[in-house]
Amino acid sequence: MTQKVWKSAADAVADIGRGATIAVGGFGLCGIPDALIEAIANTDADELEVFSNNCGVDGYGLGIL
Repeated sequence: MTQKVWKSAADAVADIGRGATIAVGGFGLCGIPDALIEAIANTDADELEVFSNNCGVDGYGLGIL
C-alpha cells in the first residue's frame, strides 16, 4: 500500500474537480474531516456527488459544500 502525506489540506484536495464523487466519513458532526471539507469549499469544485451517512447542518460539516 502506498501512503501519501500532504503538506496541507488544500494540497490533499487539489485533484478534486467538478463532478467528482467523494465519500466522507464521520457520524453526525463527530469525526468528520473538517479541514478537508473546508479546503474543498475553497476550490472551484462543484456538482460533487457526495456519499455520507450525514450531511451536516447549514454552515458546518458537509453543509458548507
